[in-house]
Amino acid sequence: MGFILYAIGILLMRDAGLGMSPWGVFHVGVTNHTPLTLGQVTQFVGLIILILSLSIKVIPGVGSIGNMIFIGVFIDIIDSLNIISTPNTIIGRVIMLAFGVFISGWATYFYLKVRLGAGPRDGLMEGLVKLTNKPVWLIRGVIELTALTIGYLLGGPVGIGTLIAATTIGFSVEFAFRVGRYDTENGVHTDLVLLYKSLTGASLREEVCNK
Repeated sequence: MGFILYAIGILLMRDAGLGMSPWGVFHVGVTNHTPLTLGQVTQFVGLIILILSLSIKVIPGVGSIGNMIFIGVFIDIIDSLNIISTPNTIIGRVIMLAFGVFISGWATYFYLKVRLGAGPRDGLMEGLVKLTNKPVWLIRGVIELTALTIGYLLGGPVGIGTLIAATTIGFSVEFAFRVGRYDTENGVHTDLVLLYKSLTGASLREEVCNK
């Protein structure tokens, strides 16, 4: 559900024609210079980020890999159906953009609530925060500014919608977390290593040996 909502949110923001979030600008910019679809670019970039994250000891989970694969799949499927149309009025387009941001907040809630790993981009951010000991806002800002700058140079859609998306997505996620009562402080995401230990009983054997 989370991945489907993400795909819908991304396409709503793109088709509103007012500009996209920093990562959206980057992804569309890459499509301008390659034969890849938007969904395929999302997957390819996610794979590269996962590899980079592994180099700084960020272990992905099932949710991380699913994020990398399925959001791109759903983007291309929904896009091929041609069911999203752009309103003729500026007010309609702003509402469309805002709805895309709102849906993205709930998408984040649904896929994080199961605690099977953060998406590649969030995982990279968390890894860099731990590696550099810098605040989250600074690391996230640098990453998104870099994505936005490169995307703009590649011809990605930058506009008032970019500012709106960048400044409101956090509030959208926070709203979904509060309504859904998602506790961000307690609970650990299950990465692939923890999942392997859980399925094989390795963690239980280690506990018995330690005793």
